[in-house]
Amino acid sequence: MTSPLEAQIAREIAARGPISVERFWTIALYDREHGYYVSREPFGRAGDFTTAPEISQMFGELIGAWIAGAWTALGRPSPFLLAEIGPGRGTLMADILRTLRQAAPACLSAARIRLVEVSERLAAVQATKLEPFDLPIRRVRHIGELEDLPTILVGNELFDALAIRQAVVHEGRWHERVVEVDAEGRLAFGHGPELGALPGWMASVPPQSLRPGTIAEVSPARDNLAAEIGRRLVAHGGAGLFIDYGHARSALGDSLQAIANHRYVPVLEAPGEADLTSHVDFERLSACFSATGLEVAPIVTQGRFLLDMGLLERAGSLGGPLDEAGRNGLRQSVQRLAGGGKEDMGELFKVLACASRPIALPPFGAVTSD
Repeated sequence: MTSPLEAQIAREIAARGPISVERFWTIALYDREHGYYVSREPFGRAGDFTTAPEISQMFGELIGAWIAGAWTALGRPSPFLLAEIGPGRGTLMADILRTLRQAAPACLSAARIRLVEVSERLAAVQATKLEPFDLPIRRVRHIGELEDLPTILVGNELFDALAIRQAVVHEGRWHERVVEVDAEGRLAFGHGPELGALPGWMASVPPQSLRPGTIAEVSPARDNLAAEIGRRLVAHGGAGLFIDYGHARSALGDSLQAIANHRYVPVLEAPGEADLTSHVDFERLSACFSATGLEVAPIVTQGRFLLDMGLLERAGSLGGPLDEAGRNGLRQSVQRLAGGGKEDMGELFKVLACASRPIALPPFGAVTSD
């Protein structure tokens, strides 16, 4: 065994039988002693992956501009909650607060800042990062702990961190995909019990028409969180902005992956020492928000959203006083955030916006997503 959690998972399988992908995910990321989010620093160049706020301040500044616009469109409620769920190291919220302080002080004055964070370690990092703002920032562990006020909620790379279940076609039927122990004593994928009820889009695809081994993914955890957020925004008014990587339309396929040291590694190798992610099904997510009564904007790419919010104009403003090396760095940041290359985020990452009433901000008003 190559990690403490691999041995722990193997013991559980020996005692209880194969476990679901959802159970494996939960142990690997959230085990109280050896889980990835408990024991490692995932963010930044020194971590295992780099998020958009770590690439450039422009990302957070444009999110801050969106928040100010949403607050105005919602009738400038005062007070209101400005909340980020899954705030990482606090970089995004720091850029948002700096932007609001400079460009929309009335919005910031009306805001009660909330961070929704389950990790004690990350909460301490966030507190240190945001201390210079000298604002009464409160941390809560769950959405349900937020006060009953109008809310503008932001989540960047949030839903991809929530566990998925996988189904696999075996002998012409859908079966639960499971993690078992192979003949050599290593963790391996297999098929478990036949599945009964399936989400609508999966039920509409006859498994007997698919190749053996075809995989589909669902995420009750994502559905439940979207429904909880939606009910809150409908009940108290507000808006949500969520950026994640995934597909705009529901689709078959295995998107489960593990990332360590900025590279992909085998999913079942050394659990607890790599981040687990999967592509977010934005069509499903949109349907969950819509079912609560929210207005949901068309899904757009991150590149389109940032360009519509003024990414190029902001880069030009920042680049004015810089030398050529500085301007080249800005161009590289714009490319990473909005470009369509293999190493860029602009096409793979999608943006979902929702609100208790229509608001005249991107991506509301968009026609289609790429």
